[in-house]
Amino acid sequence: MDKSTLLTLLRESESYVSGQEISKLLGVSRSAVWKVIKQLREDGYDIEAVSNRGYRLKDTPDNMSKDEILSRLQTVKMGRDLYYFDETDSTNVRIRVLADEGASDGALAVSDMQTSGRGRRGRGWISPAGMNIYMSLLLEPKLSPSDAPMITLIMALAVSRGIMDLVENVEAKIKWPNDIVINGKKVCGILTEMMLEADYIRNVIVGVGINVNQDDRSLFAPEISESATSIRLENGHAVDRSELIARIMYHFEKNYDTFLEAGDLSPFKKEYEKSLVSMDKEVRVLDPKGEYTGISRGIDDKGELIVETAEGERMNVYAGEVSVRGLYGYV
Repeated sequence: MDKSTLLTLLRESESYVSGQEISKLLGVSRSAVWKVIKQLREDGYDIEAVSNRGYRLKDTPDNMSKDEILSRLQTVKMGRDLYYFDETDSTNVRIRVLADEGASDGALAVSDMQTSGRGRRGRGWISPAGMNIYMSLLLEPKLSPSDAPMITLIMALAVSRGIMDLVENVEAKIKWPNDIVINGKKVCGILTEMMLEADYIRNVIVGVGINVNQDDRSLFAPEISESATSIRLENGHAVDRSELIARIMYHFEKNYDTFLEAGDLSPFKKEYEKSLVSMDKEVRVLDPKGEYTGISRGIDDKGELIVETAEGERMNVYAGEVSVRGLYGYV
């Protein structure tokens, strides 16, 4: 019996759970139960023990750990093969190595701190300890390489929904294709990388960095201090990072399965467009062939952004080809 299994049982119970009931449910001895209870208390969990009633989880420490994340997951596969690091260079790098070593489809690498975090176009990602979420998900989809970019949009929708599950009075909007913004400022970036073998996908790695409990704007790099924010800075309250990871994995697994069955994003088009921060707003498309402006009209079934020009022409913007910037502010 590991700590996450017992934590899950205690967390799901509405009242006390007797040691005898735990030992019967988990197939272990009463002494084994007590040993794990002691370990959890040493980790900071407030577990009440009452004679003739059993154990009750009263409070959870403000930390993130493998056991804490696993105990909160509500998925069948996503995140169940979990690799946790107190510190690493980059979770995208770690999960790629783990994939080569046999990590399974749906494996998740999470770190409390990154020393070499990376965003789009090789930009650095500031990754302090104890505040934010840095995670990378390994996928082995049977898709055409041209369809892989749609996974970024599936993750963006999952992050948006996960944040709003836990945080009241906050709208987590999607800036197509790979950012989440709150009040017009970036709170999350998604970096999707694909490994190919001949003409098929070997695996896809979806890296997610979320500014969660950062409460000091000076921690942002100077060049992004005006355009970046955190959930806590916008909401005023700390967020349980382990629970947020669990909610994101829940939404991603549900939507990813539907996506694989449908073969495109048609089941999510309406929901995605409700979350699209630039919907029906003017945007500037930074295409290498030439910049142009237009009105964002949502996405097509493949996840390409539809931009209507002043001449009435509808242009499909492919995620890998251009950047889209709002004319006012970050978005």
